[in-house]
Amino acid sequence: MSSDITIRALMQIDNLQPKFAAYNGATVQGSVPLSGDTVLIGEFAPGNGVFTLIDRALKASSVEATTQLVEREFGFFILRSRSNAEVSAARDAILAELGATMADRLKPHIGTTQIITSVEPYQAQLLNKWRKGALLVPGQTLGIIECAPAAYISIAANEAEKASDIDIVEVRAVGRYGRLFISGSEDSVKAGMEAAVAAVEAIDGKAA
Repeated sequence: MSSDITIRALMQIDNLQPKFAAYNGATVQGSVPLSGDTVLIGEFAPGNGVFTLIDRALKASSVEATTQLVEREFGFFILRSRSNAEVSAARDAILAELGATMADRLKPHIGTTQIITSVEPYQAQLLNKWRKGALLVPGQTLGIIECAPAAYISIAANEAEKASDIDIVEVRAVGRYGRLFISGSEDSVKAGMEAAVAAVEAIDGKAA
């Protein structure tokens, strides 16, 4: 693999869940992902590497660019298609450009997890000030998961929704750490958290 670019995260998520798709649709810059889509999500260092990689992916497949972002340390992107095969072609083009395989990505690790039952009204309103997803209703249970690299929190969100009837309050997939905030009944949040953590921990790769 090229020594110039580190694959911090690279994942292909099929069957995008309705609430997570809606959350992305409200926050992305480009082509809006829909429920049932397949997405390719990547995080690389240094950040400027994403421009060439997205160019290769778009030319090698019929995927559409959803997000392209370069922040202080890392570059982040989301590509989408209704076709799983087209997303696979985009992924393979990126790996070929880097001379890498999926085994060269970093293996994620879970940081802190928290479950707060019967959320107090003032804290709920503080969180609602900056959330981009569902409103957090006082009295609900709130679940919070942190992971690194940050981009892997996306698969946690999708798997939490697959496993349980939860609402997605916020997904922060860019930066040093990723954070997922979900809400619902105590049982549904616990089930969603378990599925999310299991999905992140099942991803293989190199130790950071």
